[in-house]
Amino acid sequence: MAVSAPAHPTYDIQQVIRAALAEDAGDRGDVTTLATIGAATTATAKFLAKADGVLAGLAVADAVFAEVDPNLAVEWAAKDGDRVARGMTFGVVRGSARSILVAERVALNFMQRMSGIATATAAMVEAVAGTSTRILETRKTAPGLRLPDKWAVLLGGGANHRMGLYDMMMIKDNHIAAAGGIKQALQRAEAYIAAEGLSIPGGGGGRCQGCGVELETRTLAEVDEALAIIASGAAPHVTRIMLDNMSKRDAGQPGGVDVSVLSEAMARVAAFNARAAAGGRRPLETEASGNVTLESVRAFADTGVDFVSVGALTHSVIALDISLNIQLDGQH
Repeated sequence: MAVSAPAHPTYDIQQVIRAALAEDAGDRGDVTTLATIGAATTATAKFLAKADGVLAGLAVADAVFAEVDPNLAVEWAAKDGDRVARGMTFGVVRGSARSILVAERVALNFMQRMSGIATATAAMVEAVAGTSTRILETRKTAPGLRLPDKWAVLLGGGANHRMGLYDMMMIKDNHIAAAGGIKQALQRAEAYIAAEGLSIPGGGGGRCQGCGVELETRTLAEVDEALAIIASGAAPHVTRIMLDNMSKRDAGQPGGVDVSVLSEAMARVAAFNARAAAGGRRPLETEASGNVTLESVRAFADTGVDFVSVGALTHSVIALDISLNIQLDGQH
């Protein structure tokens, strides 16, 4: 089943594609192609995977080719989210040689980046197979490419965190510091929700559809403080606790990471959830971050945490090597 792009109220991917093409063309267009390729020349170009991975960005490539020349014909032997092996030809584009060459690099740039993200995400998802933990990305995306970056995570089998600043209230360490503490930050968050009429779990109607409140904690003392405030009923809209950097590198531990503090934090949240369930309150979700690698992510998942967020999925992309090889029609 096709995985649709995540929703965003203002992002226009077609506009992003046009900007990428305009950036490449500058004020003269593709002078090399214009100089060397006749206007009537037609060609066929094949997409080749030069490494094993997970494909992503085919739908974006379709839009790039259509933007350059609606008469180009693109056919895929695979789909977004499929695994490919090195040496596999997975698509072909036919039509004007000039148009193919103009579109080539922009289409490949989207596909290689998105496929790299999808490949890395799929590896993380596979590493936590058999657990209930979901893999999330973060807002550490390339400026202007947030939607395709997050779309690629979905295609790799991960889940999306908040899309931006507007669709989830996430109270992090700097918010807490600037507000004067966890209690003050939560008080102000609840007051804002009430004043603005935001629609979040437990709230009324408003503009922020589907929002939740996530609170970041960095120590067991902060976990205890947060749970006490929530238990008092003073922060009814908090739906998730982030357990940030509650691990440390330790070569002697599974995955090279010591998650004993995280495990203790999880035990405290679990005890809170058990009491909350008896009172009819929805359980708090948990999210872990910090020191997460492909080698260590299983140790995080084994604590029972609901989500593991991984900034490296999008901020340290290793692009999947894909080439587009062109051949003039009639040549063999």
